Amino acid sequence: MIDVQRLRVLRTVAEHGSFNRAAVALRLTPSAVSQHVAALERSLGTQVVVRSTRGVTLTQAGRIMVGAAESVAAELEHAQQQVDQLATGAAQLTVATFTSGGRLLLPGALDRLMTAHPGTVLHIREGEPESTLPLVRQGAVDLALAYHFDGPLPLGPGPNSGLAWAPILDDPLHVVLPRDHPLAGRDALDLAELAAEPWVLGCHKTEAYLRRYAERAGFTPDVRGTTTDYFFARSLVAAGVGISLIPTIALTPRIPGLCVVPVGPSGPVRHIGVATIRRRARPHVTTLIQALVDEAERCRRSGASAGGRS
Repeated sequence: MIDVQRLRVLRTVAEHGSFNRAAVALRLTPSAVSQHVAALERSLGTQVVVRSTRGVTLTQAGRIMVGAAESVAAELEHAQQQVDQLATGAAQLTVATFTSGGRLLLPGALDRLMTAHPGTVLHIREGEPESTLPLVRQGAVDLALAYHFDGPLPLGPGPNSGLAWAPILDDPLHVVLPRDHPLAGRDALDLAELAAEPWVLGCHKTEAYLRRYAERAGFTPDVRGTTTDYFFARSLVAAGVGISLIPTIALTPRIPGLCVVPVGPSGPVRHIGVATIRRRARPHVTTLIQALVDEAERCRRSGASAGGRS
């Protein structure tokens, strides 16, 4: 029989990459953490971690067990929610979201949810996908509105088979320029044409994308400002600090004096979707996912998030 506490310890070791840091997180001694892992290895008959002076890495068996640990944690959290609902009579739903997607898509979707399931107790957590998607796997949140660029989802340590991903919206990035910029009248721009421009960016991932693209195009972008807020980044463009690269849904509210130009011929895109745990969905989760899909479609039809001149 596999001990659930030992699985929890292994999952924490995987998350922190060392026995010492895991011990701090678990409020145990490093020796106790090591003993839990050793006992798990004896019960399995195989090694789950590789210890070295640089820290701890998982073996293939260890990765399997971390995935199992996250599934167990999620199921226990789900059971706790059901027990809480029996005690209070009210369903609880915890939703994680990134800022710009939550601002545009979540309010209308939550209104639909509350109409269909009145009395639901909502909890909202804001965060980037690399922090919220592991919370879905662990059962700490019921679903996460998240995104990724060209690469895979940032699921964190361990196998990703525990998550289901429902795509809802492709969100192209646009170049934001002052209205009097010489390139402001273009129908589309290649980022290589902007090699000499100063940049202000509203997301670290956008900066990482720009730097990857620039390296392939043979230039190093001159980044004059990096923020965590797209509206602030556009405000800096309006103030003449530089130009920016902004996802479509973050182009509202409009700021006077700016022009938005698509990136062509096939520009960068954020892929927005909803992550849930792989199990039979609760009615509240199903309702909210469909409401988010409908909100995304409404945005596409209305052009509420479209670019253009401000």
